[in-house]
Amino acid sequence: MSELHKFLFEGLPVRGMLVRLEQSWHELLSRRSAGKEFPPEVRELLGQMSAASTLMQANIKFKGSLLLQMAGDGPLKLAVAEVQPDLSFRATATLVGAVVPGSDLTALINPHGQGRCAITLDPQDRLPGQQPYQGIVPLRSDEGQPLTDIASALEHYMLKSEQLETRLVLAANDSVAAGLLIQRIPLQGEGNLEGLGLSEAEQIERLDAFNRISMLAATLKPEELLGLAPQEVLRRLFWQEQVRVFEPQQPRFACSCSRQRVSRMIQGLGEQEATEVVAEQGAVEVGCEFCGATYRFDAVDVAALFTATPGAAQHETPQ
Repeated sequence: MSELHKFLFEGLPVRGMLVRLEQSWHELLSRRSAGKEFPPEVRELLGQMSAASTLMQANIKFKGSLLLQMAGDGPLKLAVAEVQPDLSFRATATLVGAVVPGSDLTALINPHGQGRCAITLDPQDRLPGQQPYQGIVPLRSDEGQPLTDIASALEHYMLKSEQLETRLVLAANDSVAAGLLIQRIPLQGEGNLEGLGLSEAEQIERLDAFNRISMLAATLKPEELLGLAPQEVLRRLFWQEQVRVFEPQQPRFACSCSRQRVSRMIQGLGEQEATEVVAEQGAVEVGCEFCGATYRFDAVDVAALFTATPGAAQHETPQ
């Protein structure tokens, strides 16, 4: 199953989540038609992004979509993962060049230092004219060194944009996409822990808890994250800690494309341009890069788009 487990460290200002995508990840990959599969390096990156964005969406409890984007000047122009509040997710990538086997994040997206990481939060109840929130950071450290993997890029993003100390461990192959997130919880009044009635030893323990637990998390190997059940991962890493694990949630693959949305896009092109496409090609065909669905509009469909009332149903279904 695909599962996401939230957990807390009793008495410590540290929380965590572990996600394991199996069937949902298989389904996403299976939507690529034969001959259009992504290279292994891109599949691994998309798997890590899918796991990471699922963790982040579950962490913020945001009523809207979370969009994680990696863009730059390499052969992988853009990689996108999107997660909804119910943890349904989708992901895709745009390639503009050949991928060299063994390429890391720098070679794929950031060979000339122009790569960036962006997270967009788009509320479901966004008002007309209201813009989604977006945070963008370059794919380099404060010292100017390139960030060579998704985990370090997102840790950098969380620290710079959200002021949250975060440790991420991510891994993906063609069978599983998985991730572990450890995050420090800001404490109310933590600037004066003595005023909270804590002993000196308790103050030191609270201040050091995140560093200690994140170091334990960093020992997790990719093969362990991919091969072990979530409960076993937590037991091996944190067997000396008091960990409270909550009921798991079930992420799933789902695409938000629809014939209605494609209809609006064609209407945005204008009647003349849409009619010219039909005259040249016999129909307007639009394929979804996320799920592989194809929407076909023949001459009758296109004419109906510009004469029917908004939202009128069309007779075609996705192919």
